[in-house]
Amino acid sequence: MAQHQARKRFGQHFLTDGAVIEQIVQAIAPQRGEPMVEIGPGLAAMTQPLVERLGKLHVIELDRDLAVRLRQHPQLQVTESDVLKVDFSALAHSMPTTALRVVGNLPYNISTPILFHLLEHVAVVKDQHFMLQKEVVERMVAQPSTANYGRLSVMLQWRYDMEMVLLVGPQAFNPPPRVDSAVVRMTPWAQPAALDARLLSELVQVAFSQRRKLLRHTLGQWLQARAFGGVFDVKRRAEEVAVAEYVALAQAVSA
Repeated sequence: MAQHQARKRFGQHFLTDGAVIEQIVQAIAPQRGEPMVEIGPGLAAMTQPLVERLGKLHVIELDRDLAVRLRQHPQLQVTESDVLKVDFSALAHSMPTTALRVVGNLPYNISTPILFHLLEHVAVVKDQHFMLQKEVVERMVAQPSTANYGRLSVMLQWRYDMEMVLLVGPQAFNPPPRVDSAVVRMTPWAQPAALDARLLSELVQVAFSQRRKLLRHTLGQWLQARAFGGVFDVKRRAEEVAVAEYVALAQAVSA
């Protein structure tokens, strides 16, 4: 079969380092029969060891040529689609159990939209393991009062327990990306705070819209416009407010 050329428009960087692949698979620890979905399997470098342990695997691939190759594998169920258009809740309900495990080497150019898309389906997810740009993972797991702490940190930490499990250099890929990569484990909280996710998203977006200014210039005005009568210290910068405080504020505003 002809060699596949990586396509820039799809953000393709194929993982080729066998030792790194084995470390990732060990971190995922797939068990036979578990319902798992792999996003962007590419040349199936990680797909093969996963399906050997699982027995079968559902994969989502946008590249038509790669989808044709993947369909030749009898243990793979292939969805040829943009992952942002995939209804993961419906996919989970089509499987024996709705606790999906989701994995993938995500295209770095759309990794954040994919993370937010999956956030909408978190109720059917058991865990997620993703290869991402290292800087993105650092933002995901960042703590308050640090430069990396921002909207992505708050929105994901509200719903997931997250940890960086592996650092991966550019040499592990073909073609090598111009950035370092990392693998993150995302496990949904068993009992997350109940709130309006859209309201939290809007609130946090406003808060971090001018992160160098005090919150009274941004979030303070937003709260005033909603006639918020509660107590919230706006004499701080957005990065100084913990996730739990943003969540509590969103609940109070909603109430």
